[in-house]
Amino acid sequence: MFNDIGGLELVTLVVLAVLVFGPEKLPKVIQDASRFIRKIREFSENAKQDIRSELGPEFKDFDFEDLNPKTFVRKQLLDNDDLGLKEITGSFDLRKEMADVADAVNGHESGSAASDTVAPVAAANGSSGTPDLLKKREKPEQSDRPPFDADAT
Repeated sequence: MFNDIGGLELVTLVVLAVLVFGPEKLPKVIQDASRFIRKIREFSENAKQDIRSELGPEFKDFDFEDLNPKTFVRKQLLDNDDLGLKEITGSFDLRKEMADVADAVNGHESGSAASDTVAPVAAANGSSGTPDLLKKREKPEQSDRPPFDADAT
């Protein structure tokens, strides 16, 4: 229920509760709140039991979490794997693909994808295939535009 509340937020709520209700009334307020939450839970469980009994024995395995659209879609797609989605997702490794692309862009040869990509680029540039990292890069030509002044904008 309170999975997204951190320690600092919890301490802030406690301090705020002490300031608003006072240390004398705070235990009574906490008891009333817990009693209210308990009654709501009992009411919802009774309503679920009434719905299950009214639906009959055909729906004895009915789960109310299935009414949540996210749960319904996840259950239908992942449990009934008629399309072979598990096979497709198991064969595709996004991290490996991204690492191969990054290595190809940086000029490293770590796998077949990197060597396939770097070799044609190196052949077109007339180099041996690996960039010379110690060589200074050439500066681009100066344009006619004035330099950017951050204070003027």
